[in-house]
Amino acid sequence: MRLLPAAVADTPYEIQSGMFVQGDAERGWRIALTPLPDLTIGLIRLQRQRAVFDFKGYSAGEISAFFQRFDLYFARGGG
Repeated sequence: MRLLPAAVADTPYEIQSGMFVQGDAERGWRIALTPLPDLTIGLIRLQRQRAVFDFKGYSAGEISAFFQRFDLYFARGGG
């Protein structure tokens, strides 16, 4: 939740019925989160969410650019 504003380029959004909603009837996006069971690896417990994205009025290129930025903010390090 704390990374979402930067991940969406500080685009104003509202929380409606548990979804993050931006835009109007012609153009916008919506992100719905559903809790998943925690992932447990040894003593580490990670919370998980299923995220479903819905776009209206965006081109394929704009959606691709959205996900490039979004992924940068939610990528996990490792190796």
